[in-house]
Amino acid sequence: MSKTISGISRIVATVLIFSICSVFASIGQVRHVEVKKNANQEFRMYVDQQEFYVKGVGGSDFLDVAVKIGANTIRTWSTDNAKQVLDEAHKHGLMVMMGMWVQHERHGFDYDDEAKVKNQLEQFRKVVMEIKDHPALLLWGVGNEVDLFYSNTKVWNAVQDIAKMIHELDPHHPTTTVTAGLDPLEVDLIMRNAPDIDIYSVNTYGGIGDVRKNIGNYGWTGPYLITEWGPNGHWEVSKTQWGAPIEQTSSEKAIVYKNRYEKEILGDAQHCMGSFVFLWGHKQETTSTWYGLFDPSGKTSQSVEVLHDQWSPSTRSGYTPVVDGISLNELTAIQSPAVWTDDDVVVKFNWRDFDNDTKKVVWNVVPESNDIKAGGDAESAPMSVQGIWKKRSAHEATFRAPHIPGAYRVFVQVNDDKGNYAYANIPFLVKERTADMPLPRWINVKTWKDENWKE
Repeated sequence: MSKTISGISRIVATVLIFSICSVFASIGQVRHVEVKKNANQEFRMYVDQQEFYVKGVGGSDFLDVAVKIGANTIRTWSTDNAKQVLDEAHKHGLMVMMGMWVQHERHGFDYDDEAKVKNQLEQFRKVVMEIKDHPALLLWGVGNEVDLFYSNTKVWNAVQDIAKMIHELDPHHPTTTVTAGLDPLEVDLIMRNAPDIDIYSVNTYGGIGDVRKNIGNYGWTGPYLITEWGPNGHWEVSKTQWGAPIEQTSSEKAIVYKNRYEKEILGDAQHCMGSFVFLWGHKQETTSTWYGLFDPSGKTSQSVEVLHDQWSPSTRSGYTPVVDGISLNELTAIQSPAVWTDDDVVVKFNWRDFDNDTKKVVWNVVPESNDIKAGGDAESAPMSVQGIWKKRSAHEATFRAPHIPGAYRVFVQVNDDKGNYAYANIPFLVKERTADMPLPRWINVKTWKDENWKE
């Protein structure tokens, strides 16, 4: 009897030990990723021999939402907190394009300084050794926009040395490098000077159509990824008479996201292996709303709804509020509205809520940002102007123009009770009243047609 129980115990213990070991092996097992063509002669990544099309988000925040809408990959720009990011992604069933922040010439790095270049390489070597076998690792991103405002093309030799080092230490994951837009010179330099780069990657906004059209003409016939994409960049849009860039509303952006994903990303199934939408988070960049798909509290914009429809339509329910437009004193942004100091100003915000679950409408006036950087460098946000509001309602507000002349914006946001939000802003100029004369109603000759923004 005791021998039987003892035997059973040994069997149970053996099974438990085997099961536990299997679980740990699964958690810690390196995934083999390779790039090859599928049966349709389309370039794809394969993870443990399973075809993998990148449905990626740029950023490591709000991973629950990423999983909910059907994303399968996140992107980082550096190896900061790399192990933590990989662990969190793995917990959510997501893969990671691990960015390696190769230093920029525009930030003062000298690629003629061999000691500094070597030290950078050795620092990356340590990182590769530390995380190369993590099961959430998909590929290595060797540098992001190192070509932005640069002159020393030796940076591509440094990129090559890093990519070659990765291939020597890690036979399981491909390499890529990311350029700011697409230029034939950079394509040629990467092909000649960095042959250990497996995948070309591009950050692109208004010029996204040029990638599908031109990358092959520039000589790159292999696979590529779109590693940042979204609305038109602040450098690519119309401006007011005083030079303020005109931002699209959340609904105008949603249309852009949908069209660009379907036409420019899915549209090149042969060479494009997927993308990373920008930005999966919130940040101040020209304005507080230009690129982020979330507000600071984690509410999601209509563009997230668009991605949900692309990646996991059967799991989506409800609708984000839709914005039809914004005007200030009956003028649109393209008409360059201007007011006198201390005058009453009326803003109209036209929006619809198909779910009838609107919770709150928030109005703000802020000075135009004077901290505009390049390449996504950190910017400070201007503070809201206080004590100017006379009336605020769901669709219209009246305020007293600021006493200090200058460039400002009105921001308005509508929140629903499901964690969604919609927004718009309109720039305006405050002029000091120096004479009792009417303010000119400036109208830009590049008048925007309303039908461009209809759904």
